[in-house]
Amino acid sequence: MSYRDRLEAAIAARGRLCVGIDPSASLLEAWGLNDDVDGLRSFSRRVVDELGGEAAVFKPQVSFFERFGSAGFAVLEETIAALRSAGALVLADAKRGDIGSTMAGYAEAWFGEGSPLEVDALTVSPYLGFESLRPALDMARERGKGLYVLGLTSNPEGASVQHVGGDASVAKSIIDAAAAESLTGGHVGLVIGATTAAAAAELGIDLSAVKGSFLTPGLGAQGATVADIKRSFGQDYSKVLAPSSRDILKHGDRPGGMLERYKEVSAELAE
Repeated sequence: MSYRDRLEAAIAARGRLCVGIDPSASLLEAWGLNDDVDGLRSFSRRVVDELGGEAAVFKPQVSFFERFGSAGFAVLEETIAALRSAGALVLADAKRGDIGSTMAGYAEAWFGEGSPLEVDALTVSPYLGFESLRPALDMARERGKGLYVLGLTSNPEGASVQHVGGDASVAKSIIDAAAAESLTGGHVGLVIGATTAAAAAELGIDLSAVKGSFLTPGLGAQGATVADIKRSFGQDYSKVLAPSSRDILKHGDRPGGMLERYKEVSAELAE
């Protein structure tokens, strides 16, 4: 089954709220955990135990595991396995981007059958040129995986690269290429910041041409609301996978807190 089909089925069953797993030092401290591998494991297990059977998609931020080296990656592998056992899809937020055999190596790590890091989808950076992603693009299509290509991001620095060129902007060239690639199976989606979607119209970008889904970071702690997302994406809202991390995770310092907040936001997204 294709990634798009599996994602649509998961959203139909569990909603479009994607839960980020971001075990930063500050969140570990807020939960009363040590900033070490044991704290990382406890944090991740709590998220899985409380929300693993609720959310359609989880998005572990790889950097927060990677900072602990091989031991952190071991926890990430455990977390991925536990989430998939709970029936959720896993989207690794790793933003990988390279060329040739190196890009193929990244794709094999995250999409290889039986790999301890095997996930359903991966974020990638196209800023070595869209075709630099070709090994990952082809592997995703062949193996029923998904790729989320950075298109219009919400960080303030993004516009200094992505908006260059006006009507012929860098972002437009990337999004047009992703749209064309998505026609072959819908395995290619885009990262479009929830607070920057309006820039697409200003740059002459047609998001409706994309057959894949949109990952829309910015909900909650970064200031975007559900109403903002619905207004920004309009008729393309059905393609939105809305991630939220800190706004959900900050409630993990009390039993049932994350689940309560998850249900509140999920209900808003479903209205």
